[in-house]
Amino acid sequence: MNRTWIAALALAVALGCTDGAGPLNSNVQVSFATRDPAAPTASGQARAPRAPGVVTASDTLTDGTNTLIITRAEIVLEKIKFEPVEVADCDVDPEPAGCEDIELGPVLVDLPLGPGAAQQFEVDLPAAAYNEIQFVIHKVTSDAVDAAFRAAHPDFPVGQSIRVQGTFNGAAFVYQTELNVEQELDLTPPLVVTDTTTGTNVTVRVGLAGWFRASGGSLINPASGNKGQPNESLVNENIKRSIEAFEDRDADGDESDEG
Repeated sequence: MNRTWIAALALAVALGCTDGAGPLNSNVQVSFATRDPAAPTASGQARAPRAPGVVTASDTLTDGTNTLIITRAEIVLEKIKFEPVEVADCDVDPEPAGCEDIELGPVLVDLPLGPGAAQQFEVDLPAAAYNEIQFVIHKVTSDAVDAAFRAAHPDFPVGQSIRVQGTFNGAAFVYQTELNVEQELDLTPPLVVTDTTTGTNVTVRVGLAGWFRASGGSLINPASGNKGQPNESLVNENIKRSIEAFEDRDADGDESDEG
């Protein structure tokens, strides 16, 4: 089946990443968040929102016995695409506009820590309703196709897709994974882009707080999730289950206040 995809990063690559402070020239911005604003803290109170675009220096998690402090979390993504609700028939000649299968990347996302959302890209999408975002969590290769990425990020390890740094009960750790997997995220309700849309925001929320937890909810040492370690499969599965996306017009990481 021939499927129509609209590349989400077409203008992101041309315009480059943004810190959210500059002018927005495209009709859709893409932000990332790692906290659910509705999730209670240890005191039972909902977390206070953070201003859009602000990234805290660390994120502290505790289960009452263990303390995990995350100081940096990076993830490599490629082939980020938005799927329209109604897919055009591309099996005709000449092929209609919008049938091009454009896949760009990889890109490195420095995940924001703490509450709120931080803008990473801004993109132009043709007028349509979009009900899904797809991307690949990408293991960086030594092949020529990843040469530009390696040149731009020489400190990111080849053969890995995610790197998390911090301390667990006071001891420093580095977690890395070669996870290479496609993610399909539903947009409910769909993202509607019209000819007059001048700027809206889609937030991809990555539930970082759940990555390094056992099935009962207790924290584990992230280093035990590295390749060949006992919790490798557990953490990989936690990561795959942790990601969702939604329209977030005020870019605060909270879908409940969209109205």
